[in-house]
Amino acid sequence: MFKDFAELADFGILGLNERNAVYTLGYNQRGFFPLVDDKAQTKALCIKAGVAVPPLYGTIEIERQIRDLAKLLGANTEFVIKPAHGCGGDGIIVIKGRVKDKYRKANGTLLTLPKLEHHISNVLSGMYSLGGGADVALIEYCVNSDPVFESISYQGVPDIRIIVLLGVPVMAMARLPTRMSDGKANLHQGALGVGVDLATGITQSAVLFNNIVTEHPDTANQVTGIQIPDWKTLLELSSQCYDIFKLGYLGVDIVLDKDKGPLLLEVNARPGLNIQIANRAGLLPRLHLIEKSAETLFDVQKRVDFAIQHFQAALPNSKTVN
Repeated sequence: MFKDFAELADFGILGLNERNAVYTLGYNQRGFFPLVDDKAQTKALCIKAGVAVPPLYGTIEIERQIRDLAKLLGANTEFVIKPAHGCGGDGIIVIKGRVKDKYRKANGTLLTLPKLEHHISNVLSGMYSLGGGADVALIEYCVNSDPVFESISYQGVPDIRIIVLLGVPVMAMARLPTRMSDGKANLHQGALGVGVDLATGITQSAVLFNNIVTEHPDTANQVTGIQIPDWKTLLELSSQCYDIFKLGYLGVDIVLDKDKGPLLLEVNARPGLNIQIANRAGLLPRLHLIEKSAETLFDVQKRVDFAIQHFQAALPNSKTVN
């Protein structure tokens, strides 16, 4: 899409080195990183602040607790197992039902209880953690996606990623699971990234790896021109994370549950850069504008209003999908 460095500069593209040096390290105090790197701490802080998150069924911290997994799961037929210190969707297992004594993953694969126990043992060993150190397994509510995503997602649960600087929403995208991504909303594994107009919450442009597309590869339905529900609530929720976690540059991941509404899934102090490809726009002009105006944006409502006023998508809206 972007052919050379001059073109990258023209588009205001934020590169990896500048993201790390200026934004991740420049705006995020190292001491606060554990608040978002540890999903258990993230969840606890959100609950304290009154922010809705997927309910936690339990945690497994040491090997001998694994023998109580069946008791912990109880009658739950749907749940998610994830590493507290994982990243990129690695180590997450989504269970969507039971068939006799087996557990059915979102893709239909059946797992026995010993298989789940073995997976949790791998989680505890640090197989999926950021630094490879000992980890904790979280077992939590399985989100049931909002119907708006039914025609443009494959099996898994889509999420909304919103980049935030000093509490101001900067850029957003929806991440839609595909067959290639094994039902996970992970762009590196083949999920679809769809740019979202920050002012309206309407999907604009989509990318599959580095290719611009307009349709979901599995459902063949158009992914542009779709209104995401509760959009202003999502913007307010992302802005609130600045006050909760005290980190200036963040990626906030939110899911829309059909019964519970918006739920904060996780927060990332090192958000990826593919959101720029999905939106066909660079982050830098927006980041610089916020930096110039930050002193006047002292509460959530002012930050969200600023974002809506200044960051409307340059791309024309695609045809609305009914």
